[in-house]
Amino acid sequence: MLVGNFAEWNLQNILIRVIVSTVLGGIIGLDRGMKHRGAGTKTITVVCLGATLVMLTEQYIQMNFPGLANMNRMAAQVISGVGFIGVGTIIVSRHRVRGLTTAATLWASACVGLAVGIGFVEGGVITTAMMLVSLHVLPFVEHFATRHSRYCNVFIELEDSRDLHRILQQLREVGVVIDSIEMGETKGSGSSVHLVLYLKKAAGRTEIYDILTKSDKVMSVDFL
Repeated sequence: MLVGNFAEWNLQNILIRVIVSTVLGGIIGLDRGMKHRGAGTKTITVVCLGATLVMLTEQYIQMNFPGLANMNRMAAQVISGVGFIGVGTIIVSRHRVRGLTTAATLWASACVGLAVGIGFVEGGVITTAMMLVSLHVLPFVEHFATRHSRYCNVFIELEDSRDLHRILQQLREVGVVIDSIEMGETKGSGSSVHLVLYLKKAAGRTEIYDILTKSDKVMSVDFL
């Protein structure tokens, strides 16, 4: 645990907050940058520093202009404003949504900056550590859970939506439970279908893939 009252308003604490904010933002950004994500070291560090300055400004106003102080107003604007920045990093590509983690990391780094900026350095450091643990450990947990899950997401493209009935019948014949179906249109004249399937046996994925690829009505198959 860090020692000291970083909430006191003096030059030393201001420097400590700015330096800690730069370091924490840099650590988070470096982690994202090494993975070649949309928001890297520079972006996240600047967001974290900007949020820190907002809270420093809030405290400065409270110290020098008590009648104008509202310690929640500017912080709330940062939290909502960074959310709009994060939306720009989200990309929908084919059947996948990319950039959600980057958007969430930007928002969280702004929150870290706000905490450090007001003097809650301990909270910023602990949160940064837990963010790094989440970004590195949870993907392995998620991958393990997905591999052992009986549910699977399948995206198929059909020449004609009327062919879907036959495909579903073949899946049911091998014991697959259709959990949900969503249909859409492709760029051409075909139809795209998103199926959430429940497999009653572990080897069902291979069998499903064989059924779908052998059908001349299915133009493409994508498993998630």
